[in-house]
Amino acid sequence: MGSRIPDPLQPPTSSSETPRAPFGAGWVQPMNQNPPYPLPTQLQFQPQRPTQAHPYIAHQNVRASYPAPISAPYPSISSSSNPNPYPSPSHSSQFASQHQYQQNVQPSSGNTFYKDQEAISAENMYGPGQNQRQGYGGGGGNGQGHWHGKGYGHGQPHEYRPPTALKEGAPTVKPVQGFDPVKDAHDLRKAMKGFGTDEEVLINIICRRSNEQRQEIQRQYKTHFGKDLIEDIKSETSGNFEKLLVGLLRPIVDFYCAELNNAMAGIGTDEEVLIEILCTLSNMEIYTIKNQYLRLYGAHLESELKSETSGNFKRLLISLCTAARDESGRVDPNLAKDDARELLKAGELRVGTDESMFNMILCQRNYQQLKLIFQEYENMTGHSLEKAIKKEFSGDIMEGLVAIFRCVTNKAEYFASRLHKSMAGIGTNDTQLIRVIITRSEIDMVDIKVAFERLYGKSLKSWIKGDTSGHYKHALYALVGEQRSS
Repeated sequence: MGSRIPDPLQPPTSSSETPRAPFGAGWVQPMNQNPPYPLPTQLQFQPQRPTQAHPYIAHQNVRASYPAPISAPYPSISSSSNPNPYPSPSHSSQFASQHQYQQNVQPSSGNTFYKDQEAISAENMYGPGQNQRQGYGGGGGNGQGHWHGKGYGHGQPHEYRPPTALKEGAPTVKPVQGFDPVKDAHDLRKAMKGFGTDEEVLINIICRRSNEQRQEIQRQYKTHFGKDLIEDIKSETSGNFEKLLVGLLRPIVDFYCAELNNAMAGIGTDEEVLIEILCTLSNMEIYTIKNQYLRLYGAHLESELKSETSGNFKRLLISLCTAARDESGRVDPNLAKDDARELLKAGELRVGTDESMFNMILCQRNYQQLKLIFQEYENMTGHSLEKAIKKEFSGDIMEGLVAIFRCVTNKAEYFASRLHKSMAGIGTNDTQLIRVIITRSEIDMVDIKVAFERLYGKSLKSWIKGDTSGHYKHALYALVGEQRSS
């Protein structure tokens, strides 16, 4: 099909977005062919000044799904009339998260930074308002500080340090320091050469490197030995251990595409996979998956979803697939009350259900605004929106809307429940277990482990130990940051 993407598939952009690497710190750009997976250099981190415009506009000025083409792999930020006084931080795992790295100020309530789970005041992050003006004032004169506070200029140098309090999650798999891909490639070849295989070497290298590092190991392996590492892994391992290692060696966007394709291939559709992926990813991640899906399978993801699903569930997935959710992080309490009333009128206060209203609000509003909406709904009714969804809907559409609700309220708990479901009852859904651990290990697996133990009373490690065995079990231990047990 060639190396270019059809024009309609353009990345979502927003003047208030801050670009970041999708899929966690280990993601590598799959679109360029020479070299195939270049390293991201530096993210442009530019805090935005609050404007006088209304912070959140409902039912108006809906932007197109995919604006004009851009050449950079990440969306750019429109320039501001005021120069940015802060240097851009280097690309590191603390700025790469499953959701947009938000640093937006709510004009109506002062200097507050909003994140998925909490609001953090600028004063708590930077200290009291005084002395924040250091380095930007002249002499001892009073001066207006930057948009994060007022202060007094003393002419002393002031270095901006990005607020690590906004970090979304803690990964269990991080890039290895002192990484030597040539040595790793030779060690893997030695572990598989001749009779027998040293599985412990495979685990210690493949399961303890970031996805970006694994791609470099694969290139060096092919360069030095003229062999494909994935093919050698397939010939030397089997079962779930093989599935896990092969999944880890795929670029993460290719892994997501394969999971979506497998969910829709053959007779029947695995709707739970579609929900788990499309209801939990950001605009840029969905856009990237759509482009790569077309490249890998010669079909548009949206067309595949239309042919494999139906009814309200199909409309929910198509809405999510457009990757047009507001990701500004800005909130409006008054409009949150309006949306909560609209949801109430569309569901519990009428005979039947207006599914389109639930679809519009839950697929368009940013996560911070949705939290306010959920709280307003509970204030009005005395129960959660999740309870209302379960009462008004059924089947796949209910599961999809509940997944969005749970991701907004606590994403770690949502994925903890997915892990629990994969191992609960008779037998184990190894495909689901492998998918969640691979996709979350470089993002927030530490948080998921904490949520798992809080929800189910036992550690994730103990559940893995009870449902898996052998090298497969030890590989899962490595990925979730646990030591090998006897």
